[in-house]
Amino acid sequence: MDNIHRLTPSMSMLQAFEAAARHLSFTRAGEELSLTQSAVSRQIQALEALLEVELFRRSGRQLALTEVGRMYAHDIAPALARIRGASARALALRGGVAQLNLSVLPTFASRWLLPRLADFYARHPDTVVHLHTRAGEYAPQQHGMDAAINVGVEPWAGLISHRLADEEMVVAASPALLARQPVACPEDVAAHRLLHIAMRSEGWREWFTQQRVPVRRMRGGPHFEVTLHLIQAAVAGVGIALVARCLVEEELRDGRLVLPPVPGLAGRRGYCLLYSPDKAHLPALQAFRDWLLPQATLS
Repeated sequence: MDNIHRLTPSMSMLQAFEAAARHLSFTRAGEELSLTQSAVSRQIQALEALLEVELFRRSGRQLALTEVGRMYAHDIAPALARIRGASARALALRGGVAQLNLSVLPTFASRWLLPRLADFYARHPDTVVHLHTRAGEYAPQQHGMDAAINVGVEPWAGLISHRLADEEMVVAASPALLARQPVACPEDVAAHRLLHIAMRSEGWREWFTQQRVPVRRMRGGPHFEVTLHLIQAAVAGVGIALVARCLVEEELRDGRLVLPPVPGLAGRRGYCLLYSPDKAHLPALQAFRDWLLPQATLS
């Protein structure tokens, strides 16, 4: 029984530790949990005594996680997120509302998903989709999510995937920029400032290789964490973008961006709806998936 007790700390201990680990402050953790700083400190001391390990290193007013503390925080944060998500869904179902926690890439959310979402709510008024925008690839089940829309190469290990759109990468630039410095062939691209997206940082190198233009001729340019910022920079004439066509359809339609007569980037990546098999039975996910997949065929 003693081992079972040690391996199952109270929720109050875990919540205090997780909040303090995020903020590296007992005071800010207390503000978040509506507790005093001393109450948070007592909970963490009790947790350290229970586990017989030191989770924080204290030096004056400075607070830092120990190596064990960092590992423990990394492991319990997703578990607490899943518990909160399960509780929220239980409360929602009690009120007749199904909920879905969906992680989605920021620019894909704003350019592709959100313009279509009103139709989903018209068809499913008793279902709520909570959007959590995150850049980069990660496993949705480790962040308390029910599903994710991400971009990459299938198959996704351990996940069910449904392809929504191909990542057709195109070379795009503002008409004013191309008027000043035309692009008639791949070699002309090398003279321009190149705009990079952090999660696709190898894109331009791949493009130069595919077009048989020496990589050493690549001109440096800024890197962007969010694709929307890269698109805005391209519209402003900062440089040339290599970007997924589905994210710049609006700019191409109204002429703020144009495609010079050069190939895009061939690849196998695609935007996919992802979820683990144990989530497949969720009513909100089933409704969202069954609505979303026909939307992809209409794109």
